[in-house]
Amino acid sequence: MPARRALRRYHCPMDTKLLELLVCPVTKGPLDFDRENQELLSRSARLAYPVRKGIPILLENEARTLSDEEIDKLAALRPPL
Repeated sequence: MPARRALRRYHCPMDTKLLELLVCPVTKGPLDFDRENQELLSRSARLAYPVRKGIPILLENEARTLSDEEIDKLAALRPPL
């Protein structure tokens, strides 16, 4: 059981109200939440911001660059604005 509890701790749900308010700090565009990888994705900046213990880390130097495949996958899930 402890392993299951630890898994839940690291895969915290993102508050939908918070997600609606957050924007990419680089482009001011919308963010998509990747629950599996615990990241907020900015298609416009091509960056993935980490979410650690339920807290979004919206610092450009903490973000990783999204690959072309990840951008295409994201575009398929959510059409461009």
